[in-house]
Amino acid sequence: MNDAGRIVSPSFLDNPRLRRLLGALDGEGEEVRVVGGAIRNHLMNIPVTEIDLTTTASPDTTIARAKAAGLKSVPTGLEHGTVTIIVDHVPFEVTTLRQDVETDGRRAKVAFGRNFRDDALRRDFTCNALSVRADGAMFDYTDGRQDIDARHVRFIGDPATRIVEDYLRILRFFRFHAAFGEGAADPAAFAAIVKYRAGLDGLSRERVRAELLKLLDARGAADAIALMNGGGLVTHLLRGVVMPERLVRLIGIEQARGSKPDAILRLAALAVLTRADAERLRETLRLSNAEHARLAGVADAAAWLHRRDTPPDAADLRRALYRRGRLSVCDALDLAHASAAVAPDDPHWMASRIQAADMQIPKFPVSGAALRARGVPAGKALGDSLRRIQAAWIAAGFPEDAGQVMTIVDSALTPEM
Repeated sequence: MNDAGRIVSPSFLDNPRLRRLLGALDGEGEEVRVVGGAIRNHLMNIPVTEIDLTTTASPDTTIARAKAAGLKSVPTGLEHGTVTIIVDHVPFEVTTLRQDVETDGRRAKVAFGRNFRDDALRRDFTCNALSVRADGAMFDYTDGRQDIDARHVRFIGDPATRIVEDYLRILRFFRFHAAFGEGAADPAAFAAIVKYRAGLDGLSRERVRAELLKLLDARGAADAIALMNGGGLVTHLLRGVVMPERLVRLIGIEQARGSKPDAILRLAALAVLTRADAERLRETLRLSNAEHARLAGVADAAAWLHRRDTPPDAADLRRALYRRGRLSVCDALDLAHASAAVAPDDPHWMASRIQAADMQIPKFPVSGAALRARGVPAGKALGDSLRRIQAAWIAAGFPEDAGQVMTIVDSALTPEM
């Protein structure tokens, strides 16, 4: 293990906000280091988007030093020693060195300390345990650099011990393997995960949702889900039938189209066939209202394309856009394409998806006020008339010409007048 502090001077140390923060907190008997993801990403040539720090100072000392330097601090997790400090509108999490003194599989009681090695050894994976001092010296107490170079995600110490400390680490293992790993997953980790998978039942659904959506957003999501499914974890988590093959095909379609990963659509590909699936996932994962609405919308729209190997024609597409909205129709087209026995870059499905994204959605040209002006009374009669006119207008192909619309209105109202 390399704990000698080899000078590496990563580029993120040149961040002027970070330099200002280090200047405020480091020195005078206290030491501050960058820790975790920033170092991992730097070593893997992945953009560094967040910089977290750890310190020998107590939270109170950290807050006092930040205040003295004119920096705002927010006590975001004082029970775990975490203070968020804002430097020029950018947040940095600063956490006091600590050890877990008691765990129950969901949360830990911690004791603050001053030993960087002890703090590193309590973390989850070796790739997250490296630290860098303000002078550019890197410390590696767990052979994390070796695992990073090998793109290997490995628990620190005994996998079973780390899992029972916090069962969320099961999902974090697959998420990190999906985001950073290559090749086969660590066999000792996988064996321990399968053995202790029932521990997932004790986690809050919000924590599970957050990790699962991050996993689905990762570049290696399909392989990670397949690995989880092989261990019986996916059906255990989602409480229903899953379709990992459809997820694989959807990811292929995303890549062929050059679009960014879409975690909610990937969840739909994995686990949604009907509205009942969307309702179950809403409860199982505590989805937001917007997330649930999207899954329900795609489930309803997908019935329109069920078992189709060819995309809809323009007229059918226009009717669907009018009735279901653009997002649900585009999602349904992607899932139907993923379910069809065609290539990810099939030109017909690709063209239909582009058409759905670009096609103007018709706007119903008849209002209730216009019908009341024609003598239709408010209430049930007005609603029935509007529905009858709308159905005729749709059947006529959404005409925009005022004369055609008036003919449809006259025809629909004649029996009533």
